[in-house]
Amino acid sequence: MSSAAQSLPRRAPGAASLAAERAPLVVLGVMLLGTVVVCLCVGAVPVAPGQVAAVLASAIGVELPWAFGEREALVILQIRAPRILLGVLVGGGLAVSGALMQGLFRNPLADPGLVGASSGAALAALTLLVIGGPLVALLPGPLAGAALSLAAFGGGTLAVIIVYRFATNGGRTSVTTMLLSGIAMNALAAAGVGMLVFISNDAQLRDFTFWSLGSLGGVTWSRLGAGALLLCLGLALAPLLGRSLNALLLGEVEARHLGIPVQRTKAMVIFLSTLTAGAAIALTGIIGFVGLVAPHLIRLAIGPDHRVLLPASILLGGTLLLSADLVARTVASPAEMPIGIVTAFIGAPFFLWLLSRDPAGRAQL
Repeated sequence: MSSAAQSLPRRAPGAASLAAERAPLVVLGVMLLGTVVVCLCVGAVPVAPGQVAAVLASAIGVELPWAFGEREALVILQIRAPRILLGVLVGGGLAVSGALMQGLFRNPLADPGLVGASSGAALAALTLLVIGGPLVALLPGPLAGAALSLAAFGGGTLAVIIVYRFATNGGRTSVTTMLLSGIAMNALAAAGVGMLVFISNDAQLRDFTFWSLGSLGGVTWSRLGAGALLLCLGLALAPLLGRSLNALLLGEVEARHLGIPVQRTKAMVIFLSTLTAGAAIALTGIIGFVGLVAPHLIRLAIGPDHRVLLPASILLGGTLLLSADLVARTVASPAEMPIGIVTAFIGAPFFLWLLSRDPAGRAQL
């Protein structure tokens, strides 16, 4: 039996096993809820927890004894609530997208950027900023406002589709060919970005730089729109692939013997990973490290069982991104730091420290 097979957890049926399986999800859910509460209270306009509860209750017609003003209601309902929802969805989407790709490639260093999602989105976004101005001017107001998000989503999706087509032959997708095609796609997109940077002006370059660093700022309920729906769809469907990804850890031949539709599983993993990562990038720009760190931390803490790993990654990804956003909007208040800077500054050293503390665990992964 392979080492991957030996690493799969063996659970005895029963209530005790079910409780043990759910315990990490309960802990992570409580962590996420606590982070949401802190993010609702803390900011340039501090709001007491009682006032937060009263504002949220008043939105559904329930009166609580804590008094609040119009300013507190506006800050909570129109600024922080949509921003927090976006952070939870994007953080969870990036994390589960990374977990899916790591399961497909059987490599803890994989993420959606490996197959061109991030670089394709960046190329499409910069193309729109540099040469797409006349086209945007012809669009109606709502579409013009969402043009950059739509371009990023389309560019990332198209890049992954091209990589997938190159890797699929005779109805079967080669993971190795997909990896190599992704490297080529990233190099090609980087060359395109470099060319557009060369011909762009200062304003276009500045816009692209801030977009590429990522931000949850400026979100409204209407702006969430279709992107939030796509993220919700991906977050709901991804955990259903847990059993199939567990079987793939044994190898493709063994997974087929277990009755797993390997090719369909690969296609679903790529589809859901692209859907969630593309929607996240479209809404916030490129935010690094969440998709790599969150599933890796979960794997180190509770093991490689994707039935738990996928939903746990969603919860931890949302918590990590909300925490990073809290730092981004408070450390230099009233200015706001791009969230990609925070995730890199905090995530990279912590990730290196974690690996240095557990060389044996690193070797197993």
